[in-house]
Amino acid sequence: MSAAGTYAPKPGAAPLPRMIAAQAALETKMLLRNGEQLLLTVVIPTLLLVLFSAVDIVDTGDGKAVDFLTPGVLALAVMSTAFTGQAIATGFERRYGVLKRLAASPLPRWGLMTAKTLSVLVTEVLQIALLTAIAFALGWSPHGNPFAVLLLLVLGTAAFSGLGLLMAGTLKAEATLAAANLVFLLLLVGGGVIVPLDKFPGAVESTLGLLPISALSDGLRDVLQDGAAMPWADLGILAVWSVLGLGAAARFFRWE
Repeated sequence: MSAAGTYAPKPGAAPLPRMIAAQAALETKMLLRNGEQLLLTVVIPTLLLVLFSAVDIVDTGDGKAVDFLTPGVLALAVMSTAFTGQAIATGFERRYGVLKRLAASPLPRWGLMTAKTLSVLVTEVLQIALLTAIAFALGWSPHGNPFAVLLLLVLGTAAFSGLGLLMAGTLKAEATLAAANLVFLLLLVGGGVIVPLDKFPGAVESTLGLLPISALSDGLRDVLQDGAAMPWADLGILAVWSVLGLGAAARFFRWE
């Protein structure tokens, strides 16, 4: 305040961490208020877990169905948020010029991408907490190393985020909407989420096993169902997808 008793303006951007936190909070609120996104991120995984655990529709092998299904549904939840939801939301933000305007704000572009990533992580924590509680209520008995589970989830999030941002930054919004939902459905069926990969022919099984959803679901299953220490092969596949997806998104993403 000046000597005359009036307030002197002090223009300037807020500290960078505060800007990123505020943007991440806004991104999370918009995601949780979007009915379509909630359908993808919460309702569909929950229904699949409950339905296929309660009704013997798919042969999941020896043991309880919920022990096989829960790791796959957790992988599906990561994909629905980091890939499908993020691709659709970012694609329409790009179409309507939101990204262009945000890029002109004091928040740097990498800060915006960091905020989006934090929003994805917060949403995933909520998803995993809900699905885990439901799985325990259905009789789930997990095993294995929690650190391996965390590492799989982080690499899976990075891989799907890169692919989602690549799609949103290169295709038109309508094409992104159609493609993201189509990929979601195809990977739900052929990614080892509900149907075991060994139900497919040998050559097809080997190809599907290289997909990020297959690596994430199989890796989580190896740890949580079979008690494996560290699924290095699945971690390697996810690491390759993370590098390729994030690298391509950084190279080809168009803000307008």
